[in-house]
Amino acid sequence: MITHEPNPTYVADANRYENMQYSRCGNSGLLLPKLSLGLWQNFGEVDSFSNARSLLCKAFDLGITHFDLANNYGPPYGSAESTFGKVLAKDLKPYRDQMIISSKAGYDMWPGPYGIGGSRKYLISSCNQSLERTGLEYFDVFYHHCMDNETPLEETMQALDYLVRSGKALYVGISNYQPEQTKQAVKILRELGTPLLIHQPRYSIFDRWIEDGLTDVLLDEGVGSIVFSPLAQGLLSDKYLNGIPEGSRASRSEQIYLNNKDITEHKLGQIKQLNELAKSRGQSLAQMAIAWTLSNKAVTTCLVGASKTEQLIDSVKALNNLNFSADELEKINQITA
Repeated sequence: MITHEPNPTYVADANRYENMQYSRCGNSGLLLPKLSLGLWQNFGEVDSFSNARSLLCKAFDLGITHFDLANNYGPPYGSAESTFGKVLAKDLKPYRDQMIISSKAGYDMWPGPYGIGGSRKYLISSCNQSLERTGLEYFDVFYHHCMDNETPLEETMQALDYLVRSGKALYVGISNYQPEQTKQAVKILRELGTPLLIHQPRYSIFDRWIEDGLTDVLLDEGVGSIVFSPLAQGLLSDKYLNGIPEGSRASRSEQIYLNNKDITEHKLGQIKQLNELAKSRGQSLAQMAIAWTLSNKAVTTCLVGASKTEQLIDSVKALNNLNFSADELEKINQITA
């Protein structure tokens, strides 16, 4: 029996740019959508390809032009890039120049001493592999994924500079760097002639570490930011309003980033109070959490994930109300103090 895939020839929605909002990234000339799609989860070899394809096409139809990858996204490692490459070849290639596609290297990727860190050897080799998996000629942004204290920062930044000069990336970024490390990276790259475009840190109502120095550095240096985990791994959604549902991420004790030990009675109480505030704003808790990250003037774009297209549509609706009163911001601070 022959089955035909739905949507065999993708044509992007002609109105895709009408409802999305775009912000300039730091002092650069690059505009990024206020929402970007992350492929950290749900795009691996173990996941449904047809669903991944639907998510990518729907995101683009909604005006989301920025797609964020890394060499080790999957599982297995590399498979999210391969999935993206297949969808690019099948559906999105005609729109390549309307898209910002990024990838990263830094965390462990392959065995041995050259598959992790910040060395020139690793970054350039990994970028080449990522380009091959995605089928791209260049990345719009290539990041160093995490600080490597065993490698001179000059070597790491020189490798990023080389990737731009060799045409393998248009811009460079860093992720998970602390404030002082970020200042040093900015200085080195500026002297090399390849300005740092963007920083990708974790940020949410429940996780505000970037406010302790990093946002000041980004604003002072004219560097943009793309924040990830705005929903705190799902805590800032309606998923946990009535406790820990069976099969959720937090119900699995082996989870590294979120498990049932994180869901205390105190935390559930905070989530319920935040949900009531979101209702008063005419938003879901997830929409308010996304909007809140964008209220920080150092934040250029918020990186969202999705397992189904309805979640993408819901996330984009957060842009309908990005304004917070002083009283609302103070209420959020009181709840999470």
